[in-house]
Amino acid sequence: MAKKIAIANQKGGVGKTTTSINLAAGLAYSRKRVLLVDFDPQGNATQGVGHRVGLRDLTVYDAILNDTNVRDCIRSLSKPPLDILPANINLAGADLELAKIEEHREELLKRVLNEVDEKYDYIIIDCPPSLGLLNTNALTAADSVLIPVQSEYYALEGITQLLQTIRLVQKLFNPNLKIEGVLLTMYDARTNLSAEVGQEIRKHFKEKAYKIYIPRNIKLSEAPSAGLSIYDYALNSEGAKAYVALTRELIANNKAEAENG
Repeated sequence: MAKKIAIANQKGGVGKTTTSINLAAGLAYSRKRVLLVDFDPQGNATQGVGHRVGLRDLTVYDAILNDTNVRDCIRSLSKPPLDILPANINLAGADLELAKIEEHREELLKRVLNEVDEKYDYIIIDCPPSLGLLNTNALTAADSVLIPVQSEYYALEGITQLLQTIRLVQKLFNPNLKIEGVLLTMYDARTNLSAEVGQEIRKHFKEKAYKIYIPRNIKLSEAPSAGLSIYDYALNSEGAKAYVALTRELIANNKAEAENG
């Protein structure tokens, strides 16, 4: 069975999609079978791995709301060597459509992913920067949540709403949902602010705070516009090295978790 990890933060611009793409790619290059689910109506994860999708192409929208077989919506890529369940602008109205469904509307993505669960080691879900029904679907489908947090003032306040949503989803739909980890992004080692935010995050989340942090790195910003993961765009960059380290830390954590039962 696949480990399903939602990459979530309702705040935009924190490196959520960058982390989704590069964690998924890192796992794929580590010879794991990976499905990247783009669950953001902006479709940035889809574009960021170089997959072009038109308005008539089958996407995650068709899988959850049109009863299309999810296998018909998934596409296999070679760089990075993973599968993607893409998104396009059709997903933008999904929250309103989901609101009209009376029963089990929070479980649509879970049902879809359960159909292909056995095929993958990891399923990475790039969540939208909001706390609506799409996000609830992602958290209900996931085993755990990875929270990217930008190294800035009010970083902790920014994730308070998300933590409340996680607790609500745990209570109502997914009692086994865990926090996979909290990841500091856009970290600038030259500033006291980044160090202070890092200390606060580690103090608050303890062992759930990743040892590695993602630095501010121009190559990480450029890679999506080229439709490439950081490994395929600038393998020797500091950004690539950071995501390699994150991937190793996550795999090691999951291995230790499995061994400890």
